[in-house]
Amino acid sequence: MPSFEEVDLVVIGGGAAGLMCAITAAARGRSVALLEHQERVGNKILISGGGRCNFTNLYAAPENYLSARPEFCISALARYTPYHFIELVEKHGIAYHEKKLGQQFCDNSSKEIVGMLLRECADAGVSIHTSCKVEKVTRGGLGGFEVETGRGNWNCQSLVIAAGGLSFPKIGASDFGYRIARQFDLPLVETRPGLVPLTWDEETFVELSGVSLPVVARHNGATFEENILLTHRGLSGPAILQISSYWKPGETLHLDLLPGVDAAEWLRANQADSIELASFLTEKLPRRFAQLWCHRHSESRPLNHFKTHLLGEIGRFLNRWPVTPTGTEGYAKAEVTLGGVSTDALSSRTMEARNVPGLFFIGEVVDVTGHLGGYNFQWAWASGHAAGNAV
Repeated sequence: MPSFEEVDLVVIGGGAAGLMCAITAAARGRSVALLEHQERVGNKILISGGGRCNFTNLYAAPENYLSARPEFCISALARYTPYHFIELVEKHGIAYHEKKLGQQFCDNSSKEIVGMLLRECADAGVSIHTSCKVEKVTRGGLGGFEVETGRGNWNCQSLVIAAGGLSFPKIGASDFGYRIARQFDLPLVETRPGLVPLTWDEETFVELSGVSLPVVARHNGATFEENILLTHRGLSGPAILQISSYWKPGETLHLDLLPGVDAAEWLRANQADSIELASFLTEKLPRRFAQLWCHRHSESRPLNHFKTHLLGEIGRFLNRWPVTPTGTEGYAKAEVTLGGVSTDALSSRTMEARNVPGLFFIGEVVDVTGHLGGYNFQWAWASGHAAGNAV
């Protein structure tokens, strides 16, 4: 019989949500063991924001999240706001700045955020175990849980699953959290890559790899005004990453190539001009893009050679350019995983499984996915804090 160390709480997963949960629970006097199967905690934090960690967004609100139950995230987000996390950042003297649209970044390095969380863990008495792969989770005899690993075993009254999703398998992402949910008969919402580049078989535009331009991306009621980036495989950039979370295979999304401009009106107002259409479009579009776009969709002749109704059609096409991706670049390039443990099975206040007392799910493993720009970190902090206050 293996021997078990007794603790109040075991947290499986040393990412943003798991660390926050462990800190919160230990600060309340709970004995906490945090288990991470990688060699270090916080791997996703370290690579985020280009190494500077977009650690929250001042405008985080329920409308910035996707879920089968959009209202689920309201409680946790209201009780742990971006300003709570910023207060923690300032307590540790970490310099930060707002990049745009409420996005908060470290001035220096994401390592500072991981260092801050580790110091908080140490101060609160959290026991962290890295390179610790969980081999078995079972119900204990008195209603708790037994957790067996290759580096020790724990008996706990509360178990928090903060194992993340499937995105970035190179840094250790796995389906562990979903397997635990299935083991305890919790329902799952189908998972798919989110905030991910889209692939495209439009060969005309392959030679434009590296070209970026501002657009408004629209699909399924969602609208994002950001840049797109053409790649050798398709489309990327903030606007595409954002809209990708709303897109499913076979669907057509639309890009407004001239944000804020009624293109039909603009073209008709210049109909008397003898300038070539492609050259005229370079006033507002990158030259190479304008030329290839015209080659693909409309012959480039002088504006005064077009009939008025045709300029109107071209303008409307510029404002609502249909794009049908062939797929995504998958979990390897996805920032997040959509879907996960169904929120129908969890308490929105505590993150506890309704039918399995003492079992909690937090962070990305849950069917709550934020927009690009610090929102997913804020969900990690908020859901971790909610569970940490409940265990």
